[in-house]
Amino acid sequence: MNRFVLMCLLTVAGTVFANAAEIVHYQCKDWQTKHIHDAKKAKTIAGTLKKLGVEVVQSKHDGHMDLKYRCVKEKQLPVKSHQEAVKWEKWFKEYGFKVYHTH
Repeated sequence: MNRFVLMCLLTVAGTVFANAAEIVHYQCKDWQTKHIHDAKKAKTIAGTLKKLGVEVVQSKHDGHMDLKYRCVKEKQLPVKSHQEAVKWEKWFKEYGFKVYHTH
């Protein structure tokens, strides 16, 4: 697991920084689907999405995992730095979310 994913999981898993420098706002109203062939990676991504409060449906077929997900209401993730906010924005965009951050 790379350092960024680990940091993300630790942040989402309950470490909410009281003096967050920035807040990442994210939303994905429509269902998105990712086809993932690595079971461990699929489990990590599904876990991260769930911890972020995103609806997740998983199904296995044809040798891969389908992750179907959405987040109808806008949610917020406090982060401790601009650099971390930018990393999260990139991650959310990769998964089809509408995302921005505030100071």
